[in-house]
Order: sequence, then C-alpha cells, then structure tokens
Amino acid sequence: MKWTFKMTLMALTVGTMSLAGCSSPESTSPAEGSDTEVSTSTSDIPVQGVTDTEIVLGGALDLSGPFAGFGNPAVAGANMYFDEVNAAGGVNGRKIRYIVEDHSYQVPKAVQAANKLVSRDKVFAMLMSLGTPHNLASFPIMDRANVPNVMPITFAKPMQEEGALNRRYTLGSTYYDSMKMGMEYLIAENEVSNLCVMYIPSDYGEETNAAAKDIADNNPNVTLVQASSHRPDETDFSGAIAKLKDADCDLIALSLTIRGAITAVGTANAMGWTDVKFIAPATGFHPAVAAAPGGASEGLYAVSYYNDLALRADEPETKAFVEKFKAATGEDVSAGAILGYLAAKITVEGLTAAGQDLNADTFNAGLETVSFVDGITGSTIAITPESHVAINDVYLSQVNSGAWKTITQLK
Repeated sequence: MKWTFKMTLMALTVGTMSLAGCSSPESTSPAEGSDTEVSTSTSDIPVQGVTDTEIVLGGALDLSGPFAGFGNPAVAGANMYFDEVNAAGGVNGRKIRYIVEDHSYQVPKAVQAANKLVSRDKVFAMLMSLGTPHNLASFPIMDRANVPNVMPITFAKPMQEEGALNRRYTLGSTYYDSMKMGMEYLIAENEVSNLCVMYIPSDYGEETNAAAKDIADNNPNVTLVQASSHRPDETDFSGAIAKLKDADCDLIALSLTIRGAITAVGTANAMGWTDVKFIAPATGFHPAVAAAPGGASEGLYAVSYYNDLALRADEPETKAFVEKFKAATGEDVSAGAILGYLAAKITVEGLTAAGQDLNADTFNAGLETVSFVDGITGSTIAITPESHVAINDVYLSQVNSGAWKTITQLK
C-alpha cells in the first residue's frame, strides 16, 4: 500500500497520545515448518525465537489507524535494512524475520497482538511497538517470557522507567527532557515571560505540561499563564487560541495531534497573531507538518533527534537511502521510515555483538556496546550499561517556507 502526502497527513491527524516490519499491513505468520523455539544458547535463560538459522522479531504497530502514517513507513524502513542484512548472510549466520501485527492504535488489540507474538510466534524480542499505553499494557506478557522491548515508537518516560533496565531500550530522549530543552532555549533567546501549554492529557501531553510547570517553578522570570487540555479528536482551536492571545502568551508548547498542532498555528496566523511562538515535541517533526497546505505551520518549532534529511541531501549515504526507499515504496522518506531504519540498524548491531550464543542477557550485553555515528541521519548512537537511550542528540528546528530548518543542537 502506498502512502501519498495527503494520506500520510490524514493518518497522522486523528490522535497523538503517545509516541507515536512487514512490507504490507497484513500480519506475517511464522514460515511453515519453522521451529522458532529451538535455541543454540548454552545459557540457563529461557530463549525463544532463535534457531541455528533464524532470529524472529515481533512488533505491534498501528498500520491502519491514526498513526499508520508512522507505523507503515517504520515497518518499511526496518524491513529494507533487514533485507540488506539477510542478503549479506544475516547476523552470525542467522537471518532475521520480522513479524508485525496491526493494533490500529487500540490498547486491547495491542495486548492481543503482543500475546500472539510472544506466546504463539515465540519472538525473541519486540521491536518498534507503537504507543505508550499499548507498550505498558503488553510489558507483563513480554517480561514473563523474558522478551526484551527494543526501540518502541514512543518517547514517554515509562518506556525507560517501567520494568528491568536490561530488557528496555529506547531511541531517544523523553518528551519531558526534549521539550524542556526546547522551551528553555526559546525562552532565553526571546526573553519569554508568559509560557502557555496546549496538550492532550496523556503521558505524551502530560510530560510537556510537567516540563512547562518545572520551568516556571525554577525561573522567576517565567510564568505558566495558562495550560489547556484538549481531546485527541478536537479540530477547532479558535476559542482556545483567542483565550491564549488574551492571556498574552509569548510561547505555546503544543502536545496535540499532528493536525491539532498545524491547526493551532494556522489559527494564530489567520488571526494575525504573529508575535507568539509555538513548539511541538518530536512527534511534530514530520515532513507532512512542514509542508502543510497554505503554509499553516509556518514558524512552528519542533524538537527532534536528527536533522531533517533534506538538509543532508548531498551526503552520499543519505541520498542513497532516500532513493532506495522511494524506489521500494513509491514514497518519500518520512519520520517513520527514519525511525524504522535506525531501530533496525541498532538492533542488528546489538545482535552482532551478542555473538553466536544468543539470549536476552548476551543481547543486552551486545546492545550496551553499540556506538556509531549514523551516516544517513548524522546522529550519534551510543548505548551504555548506564543508559539504554540510543540517541542523545536533541535538535531544535523551525518550519521555514514549507521545510524544516535546523536552528541549533540542544544536546
């Protein structure tokens, strides 16, 4: 299934409450005749999803709901990388098979998917499962089977704090940390005194709200003037923006849906309110947001874990990746595709370092040695025994003439 710009934007707009393969949305089942429970590990740790010739990974993603615009490209980006690895002989002689289930961004379906993948498909690890409540509800299933949770597509704090550290690995800084850095930079650079927040009351939104509260509590020159919560399906922000304008907000942190963020900025622009600044979390750092029709998102800031690939168009590795993804999917590279590629590459690096005797502990030890500068995104990847956050880079970008332009590196 090919995703046009319009379809991607529509898919991203329905609900952003926490962020947020197979080559198609259909679920993939184990190959007929395969025995995924056989392991060559000599460890006492129970191992599943590993044979002499195969490593089976699983993921529960949104392929048909509000975050399909992230889920489908992420799966495509991961599988494109796995295909290259398998064509070169696999990892320590084993090919990777990635089984994906669609949960349509519904928690009950996510739990069902995790149960199938862990209990029936016997996956070795879960990779890129999407959504905070979806992952949290599935953690007990994974933990009972000693299945690691690797690079979920969500940047909420619980992904790094719930459960044993040696079974949790994430892609980037939390919503709280990255948004706090972004807000503090804009406050210092623009002498902001009145801070406001528009957010969805979920882990995703609450972390932005908490960051704003902490900034105001610790900076005597900044006041949190107003924080308004909004439904994920809310589309009319004219009243809310008018109230924030009356409150004389200097900076508004937006943890809304993708469409919500675009609409909020567009509404302010339409009102002629141009002396206010808006900042969105990493979920807003998407080509579809920058290219919103009519320049609706013009001026919006967002934090991210890499620079927009358009700014690296002349880099050989970046150019090759963009062209290959376009040829394989018919679509331009999006945020989901980049997350999928990075998650797959980090996983392969960890599996390689784990060695032939593969189990959850050797995989953990292998991941903790992963360190490289990615040639496609330019991001520094480093996992250590003390930190299982793969990317510690945080950038601040702004929409300028329909494209993301990097303002500064925050971390």
